[in-house]
Amino acid sequence: MRELLYEAALAAARPVLRLAAPFHPRLSAGVAGRAAAVPQLAAWGAAHRRPSAPLVWVHAPSVGEALMAQAILEALLARRPGVQIGFTWFSTSAERVAARVPADVRAYLPWDTRGPVRRALDALRPDALVFVRTEIWPVLVREAAARGIPCALVNAVLSSGSSRASGPGRWALEPAYARLSAVGAVSDEDAARFPALGVPPGRVRVTGDGRFDQVWARVHGERGGRAVRAAAPAPAPADAGAARGAAHEPAAVAAVRQGPGPLLVAGSTWPADEALLVRALAAVRGQHPLRAVIAPHEPTPAHLEGLDRTLDGAGLSHARLAAVEAGTPAPDVVVVDRVGVLADLYRAGSLAWVGGGFGTDGLHSVVEPAALALPVLFGPRLGNAREAGALAAEGGGFVVRTAAEAEAALRRLLADHAAREEAGRAAMGFVRARLGGAAANAALVAELLDGRGEG
Repeated sequence: MRELLYEAALAAARPVLRLAAPFHPRLSAGVAGRAAAVPQLAAWGAAHRRPSAPLVWVHAPSVGEALMAQAILEALLARRPGVQIGFTWFSTSAERVAARVPADVRAYLPWDTRGPVRRALDALRPDALVFVRTEIWPVLVREAAARGIPCALVNAVLSSGSSRASGPGRWALEPAYARLSAVGAVSDEDAARFPALGVPPGRVRVTGDGRFDQVWARVHGERGGRAVRAAAPAPAPADAGAARGAAHEPAAVAAVRQGPGPLLVAGSTWPADEALLVRALAAVRGQHPLRAVIAPHEPTPAHLEGLDRTLDGAGLSHARLAAVEAGTPAPDVVVVDRVGVLADLYRAGSLAWVGGGFGTDGLHSVVEPAALALPVLFGPRLGNAREAGALAAEGGGFVVRTAAEAEAALRRLLADHAAREEAGRAAMGFVRARLGGAAANAALVAELLDGRGEG
């Protein structure tokens, strides 16, 4: 009854979403992508599905989960080169990184109602269905399980306050969790919570977090046995195979390296981050020749103009990254005016600031700057970024609550080069110690293909 009500509600919402789509660009892209998904999967299935090869359908909700899927699938393909991969995503933001995932076919997730789901299963004929991190879809799980297809959740997290664990979320999802053949959790704490959602305890194990492997491969140029897939070969990142500071670095990195003194790279910032950070930068520059790069999470014209005003009010010279790349002398602060370059820019840094810790949007990932041996500063609202607290506990991260605390932390790190280097080593060691999750999650998927999974 729960699943029937869920499916009826989703079916009723679809016409409403189609009507609203023209007024919301992201919604419009998602609605169009879901409408096209089944035809895309069916066309690929008719032309390229090899009956002799096992196929894994992997679903990731958004950007972060897609990159986790990338690492896990690279590890799986190193073990099983002949496996075919179907990859779907939910959020429109994941579309820009989908090509990195080593898959034979890529598409939005179809609507989670029985008609689209059954047609997608008919097209792909998967031997296993794998969800990444958090998101499982009740009708898709039900229909796959009815066909004897094992379903798993890998790289899985379940916080104590998760909406999935109580209220309407649990009511709607519990039957789907009970059907999972396996759960690979990132920690003991996460693993202990899944049985309360209906997953039999014997089907839950700790596999670690493949995100650390993905980031490590990204910043250190180790591709982990990645296979080239015929459907849409994913380009290697611009800095793949290059060590930090190498001669053949992206233009953005070369541009921001200009000028004397240490460089702070602030990534995925929001106005609340910028208000504190800019005040601290202005105070510190009177004593230390610190330069900064600020990369807003959403570099819209309105956001960039607001950041310009904040910098003007603090008396800091600034220019857009595009202008610096074109030859403008490096100012006190370079403002990044596009997305897609932050991972490269961290390479030029001496310190990092990760945004999102002062608002309600959630702290962004601290793993990438940490993997590059950068001490990382961030606000106190960690949200689901539990690794940030662990990074701070191990000496590679620093929680700052006010502009005065940010200023004090910067002064300490700038005045004591040895302390800054030690914090950087702690940050890199934090990431290095957590490698191996991609291979462990891939092993779980391989067991499903071998028929050794529970259920």
